[in-house]
Amino acid sequence: MGSQNGTHNGIQNDSQSSISQELLNQIQNKIDMKTKPRGALGDLETLAAKICRIQKSLSPDLIAPTIIVFAADHGLAREAVSAYPREVSAQMAYNILAGGAGINAFCRQHGIEVLLVDAGIDWPEGRPDGMIDHWMGAGTNSCLVGDAMSSADVEACLAAGAAVVDNNVDPACTILGFGELGIGNTSSASLLMSVLTDVPLVDCIGPGTGLIGEGLAKKVEILSQVRVAHPLPENAYEALQMFGGYEIAQMTGAMLRAFETERILLIDGFVASAALLAAQNINPGILDNAIFCHQSGEPGHARLLSYLNASPLLSLNMRLGEGSGCAVAYPIIESALAFLSDMASFEEAGVSTGDPEAADN
Repeated sequence: MGSQNGTHNGIQNDSQSSISQELLNQIQNKIDMKTKPRGALGDLETLAAKICRIQKSLSPDLIAPTIIVFAADHGLAREAVSAYPREVSAQMAYNILAGGAGINAFCRQHGIEVLLVDAGIDWPEGRPDGMIDHWMGAGTNSCLVGDAMSSADVEACLAAGAAVVDNNVDPACTILGFGELGIGNTSSASLLMSVLTDVPLVDCIGPGTGLIGEGLAKKVEILSQVRVAHPLPENAYEALQMFGGYEIAQMTGAMLRAFETERILLIDGFVASAALLAAQNINPGILDNAIFCHQSGEPGHARLLSYLNASPLLSLNMRLGEGSGCAVAYPIIESALAFLSDMASFEEAGVSTGDPEAADN
């Protein structure tokens, strides 16, 4: 459960064991030979290099960009851990299906497909059309009085997440974003983060849907009670069983399958990063394909990013979820590949190369 080595923002020091040194040299040379001082495009250069490594190509491409939003309810949300009632999960799912949510607006802006997965919403009526059905039940059990789910549930969720990638994502898709929806899921993420990183629980808890003052203090009190009621899990499977949500566990499975199929993974905010934390506990190599899109306004997210040695592309104090940070950051990723493919080289432009060893006089 110790901290990872290297830096992962999509940009530095990821594993290169499956890539030839010749290709690594060619990638760096292509970037360095563009008409600019070496390193002048900063993190865009290292982001472009990362995507080249993921796709094992000097000409990577972003095809059929897609964001998967996993939605579910939490038994713990019946306690005072959120500023919003549990019913809001279903109401916001209806909003996404109607195209009225933040994720819809941003994805329309950038030409990104949105897939909404019903992992376990407590529907007041029947499930509406338009969702991918991997319903596990009307929300998890309350982890205040036992495990959130069974070990069989965890395995089923991981398989369901993989099935979403296999059966519902365009096979040509090269870049997948991950978002979530569910009242109470920052509580689940805080508990998962604490037990999988050894960061004190109080440092993992934030306002979620907007708790302040006594409300936030009550959330800390309840989550502290949850934590002492459970032993320390030995691995991510046990952590998900004790504290996870159906949507977080299914997202974990989808992330693992996206990595297995060599796609770029766009990671949203705190809850999505907690799912990635579980995924990297199962397969540490997954960080090589992960681009952290933004630093959430949740205070625990900054600590989790630090644990993962990750530098996010944006920091806009967003904490909406839904994969919104992935959609907002997407144009930056497009820009990283635009300079790689469209910017002239020194040779093409007839521009003299500089000497990086020379003094700047």
